[in-house]
Amino acid sequence: MNYELIIAYLQKVFSFDENSPLLFTQMQFWVFFCIVFAGFAFTGRRTLLRNAYLMAVSLLFYYKTSGLFVGLLLLVTCSDFLIAQRIYACRAQWRKRLWLTLSVAIDLGILCYFKYSYFFADIVGQIFGIDLKVTNVAAEWFNAAAGSPVFSVDRIILPVGISFYTFQVISYTADVYRGLIRPVRNILDFGFYVSFFPQLVAGPIVKASDFIPQLYRPYFLSRRMFGIAIFMILGGLAKKIILSDYLALNFVDRVFANPLLFTGFENTMALFVYSLQVYADFSGYTDIAIGLSLLMGFHLPRNFNSPYKAQNCSNFWKRWHISLSRWLQNYLYIPLGGNRSIGFGTYLWIAVLTLSGLILSGSIWVAAGTMLLAAAVILTAWRCPERRRKIYANLNSMITMLLGGLWHGASLNFLIWGGLNGVGMVVYKFWRDARPLHRALFTTAAALGCWLLVAFRPAPLWRILLCFIGFIAVSAWGRLFNEKLKIKNEKLSAATNLKVAGWSSAWSILVTFTFISFTRLFFRSGSNLDPASANQQAWQTASEMVTRIGSRWSGNEWAIISTYRSVFLLFLLGMIIHWLPEDWKRRYRLAFASLPLPVMSIVCILAVFIIYQFVSAEMQPFIYFQF
Repeated sequence: MNYELIIAYLQKVFSFDENSPLLFTQMQFWVFFCIVFAGFAFTGRRTLLRNAYLMAVSLLFYYKTSGLFVGLLLLVTCSDFLIAQRIYACRAQWRKRLWLTLSVAIDLGILCYFKYSYFFADIVGQIFGIDLKVTNVAAEWFNAAAGSPVFSVDRIILPVGISFYTFQVISYTADVYRGLIRPVRNILDFGFYVSFFPQLVAGPIVKASDFIPQLYRPYFLSRRMFGIAIFMILGGLAKKIILSDYLALNFVDRVFANPLLFTGFENTMALFVYSLQVYADFSGYTDIAIGLSLLMGFHLPRNFNSPYKAQNCSNFWKRWHISLSRWLQNYLYIPLGGNRSIGFGTYLWIAVLTLSGLILSGSIWVAAGTMLLAAAVILTAWRCPERRRKIYANLNSMITMLLGGLWHGASLNFLIWGGLNGVGMVVYKFWRDARPLHRALFTTAAALGCWLLVAFRPAPLWRILLCFIGFIAVSAWGRLFNEKLKIKNEKLSAATNLKVAGWSSAWSILVTFTFISFTRLFFRSGSNLDPASANQQAWQTASEMVTRIGSRWSGNEWAIISTYRSVFLLFLLGMIIHWLPEDWKRRYRLAFASLPLPVMSIVCILAVFIIYQFVSAEMQPFIYFQF
């Protein structure tokens, strides 16, 4: 045995290489995890030793992923640990609020510096008409301390996972301020909570009240839990490598790279396929994270619940990225006033978002329209007390979704994406409360309006809206006739009613999936871009795709399907599995977990062999690493 080769390989596993970050899909990671798990086995029931060990390992993992940015993680950890102690020790409420403000300012200040510097530079530059260049101040400080130009000062690099662990520490400090939890007394325990490596770089965002009590429980892993953990890991790898990476490399990335080279049908299908790709990628990461955590005796919250089964936008955001949705609800939507009121925060964010929209779009009409709409909504709430709570709830929901869009990225495309999802949620709430006849008449009128625009002011966007709104109008009339049929035939059999309800639900799921997939046009267009030029590139890609989708199609759709048959078959298979009843999924998870260990081992070997037949020459990073 050549020990020098083994030592050299282990050095590669545990050293930092910026061109090869540690990913769940790499063999290096599994060597890393096996060594870590072997060390974990020796910590036994000594919780402090176990937590300290896992914190050290987690910091090493983050160093492998982000290099010296591990210092930033330590800074945030120490800052919030100490401030939470001060908040708990203070008796005066104003002192508590002051310390909380300091904590949030530090956390968001660091996040904004690394993630939104180019965004703010664009705003300041366009307001004052100056060419403001972004400089990496942190790199300048390190270079000055080192006495040599070690780091580049011309570009700010976004640390992996900074959005996730920033939101996590903010939730901890806010919950201490609210009196929901007591602060952690040991910084090693708190550091472990912040840096736990399975969920560190892409979530789920874990509330302190859910995770910290687990730090003091003895290690326990039942036979069934072990089987579930292995199933989650294998399922996550299959989602990422078989579905996400294959669909991206063989279809989605090609279309988004140059939409004008592809037909309208190919551009449309790229949106639908991307919806499956991003779900398989992100939920695949979450599944692996949950499985790894479970092997070490820790339970992470569920982050996805079959989101493409949602029958409306509101339900979609209760199923998609659940930990972020709950964070936004608890720490943004409710503080803004929720469904009770609006205050200074609501007015402030209306002004900020309007100004951002004006500068990023370059159109004063966008800003004027936004301000007039907001003023009309607020005036209506003031004049109509009986509708006030509903209007406040919708206004705060809209602001929350816009800020959720900006959380994903500092560009106009992400703002549009968040805004469209907000519009979808608000429209659904009005749709839900409207009478069936009013729904049908309103959507028909909207479809006729789009048809007139297509006839007299033809543009690709109007054609897309005509198709989608016409689609909804047909469903509205169908539901109206269905309601009339029920009234006339009250003695319809239960089987018939169940069948009608099933078709109605399927239609609602299809409409919601279509809408969500279209919004992803703006999400994907703004992803994986240099922040310095993201706005222009993202808008150009989105515009080109809208142009192709809204133009006349070529008519050779069947030939395209034949050309990409493996992609479309895989897409269809992935969606069928996604739409399977939850009870079926629970049964086959438990069936796997109950297999005898020798049989489970054989199944695992076969699964790994099949999964790695789909591995590409170059490993694809997880999509949410960039957020």
